Amino acid sequence: MKIAFHGAARTVTGSKHLLTLKTGKKLLLDCGLFQGLGKDTDTLNRTFGFDPASVDALILSHAHIDHSGLIPKLVKEGFRGRIYCTDATRELATLLLEDSAEIQESDAKYHNKGSKAQGRPLVQPLYSKADAEASFGSFEERPYGTWFDVIDGVQALFTDAGHIIGSACVHLRITENGKNHALSFSGDVGRYRDVILRSPEAFPPADFIIMESTYGNSLHEQVSSSVEQLLEWITKTCIEKGGKLIVPAFSLGRTQEILYALNGLELEGRLPKVPIYLDSPLSTAITEVVKKYPQYFNRAIQKVLQSDDDPFHFNGLRYIRSVEESKELNYSNEPCVILSASGMAEAGRVKHHISNNIENSRNAILMTGYCEPHSLGGRLMAGQKEVGIFGVRHEVNASIGAIRSMSAHGDYEDLSQWLSGQDKNAVRKLFLVHGEYDVQLDFKKWLVGRGFRDVEVPDAHSEIGLT
Repeated sequence: MKIAFHGAARTVTGSKHLLTLKTGKKLLLDCGLFQGLGKDTDTLNRTFGFDPASVDALILSHAHIDHSGLIPKLVKEGFRGRIYCTDATRELATLLLEDSAEIQESDAKYHNKGSKAQGRPLVQPLYSKADAEASFGSFEERPYGTWFDVIDGVQALFTDAGHIIGSACVHLRITENGKNHALSFSGDVGRYRDVILRSPEAFPPADFIIMESTYGNSLHEQVSSSVEQLLEWITKTCIEKGGKLIVPAFSLGRTQEILYALNGLELEGRLPKVPIYLDSPLSTAITEVVKKYPQYFNRAIQKVLQSDDDPFHFNGLRYIRSVEESKELNYSNEPCVILSASGMAEAGRVKHHISNNIENSRNAILMTGYCEPHSLGGRLMAGQKEVGIFGVRHEVNASIGAIRSMSAHGDYEDLSQWLSGQDKNAVRKLFLVHGEYDVQLDFKKWLVGRGFRDVEVPDAHSEIGLT
């Protein structure tokens, strides 16, 4: 059998790994969208590097768009197999993919409006909302902890990855020519001290491991510091300076963590009396889905639920639903907190809020998660003094900050703990994916120093024989 790495290879987004058996059967692990890679992003998303019609089945580790976002395009271009995932992943993916389709269509419309006037070529969206809806019938739920048949010669098992609700590490039992092989795919590994979710589970012995490495050379701060930093930014920006605090946050995972932190501050009587707006209908819908799966919460939040039936809501939280309401926030001068998607500030309403508030020194923009270097969030975190937004150059006068401890990805100690149940001498090959190349090289050195003999950082579209 062979494995080909068609995404998240020496970069963080676009997770797609294609396993080809000697029988010719093909199994795809994830089908993610590339994000935040500047002018190269669209080109990368236009070409899979393989024929979608040749794929027999897809296993989806979790619902984040950089792991699921090209599923509608895969189906549109000929994929007719089943898509296996957990129950929560299926429900969340339908929301995220519909939203992604609307963004694709809106971006194409905006681009074509200017192109048509200037006689430039028009573009088509990667897929439409109808394409997204057409893919939903291919999803099949499977529970954690139970082996299930995928294609001839392959069985799969899901274990909790602890990354977001429904996230799974994928473990395969593969039989070829009478020999058995075990391959594990981490998806995205969460944290062992997450404030909401259960810790990543131990997994069966593996011959081959495909592992994420986003924070492979760094350690997160203590999770408790996130709450204090958030409080400090609200106080400094809204109370002391009378400005607006814009908080880009991923709709799934980060938004719920921030709401939980703010709820805790409100219960403790420490949350400043300023309006806090959740300006993302998608984030609101996703939060409602997350509440439906309390069985995936850790013991700490289970205890909170005994006295607080909604740990993601608090006095002062206001939901913004319509575009008109969102625009009104930009005309208001009141001190407030605006929590909105996307997390890298590359799309969605938050990009408009940044555009309208970035030149005012009373305001602040607080990043709360990983940002691709070329994304708007990445450029702001890099300290650029001027940025382009919607084709207009803006001076960066607002304060720029980041809470680096607020991450759903494990750091190198978490990743090491995830691997700790494996026999280093039995793991034949460990592939590092989903990380910046320099980080991966550091992590590779660290892993080799701890006894893993064969660690490889595959390049985009490279194909490697496993047996």
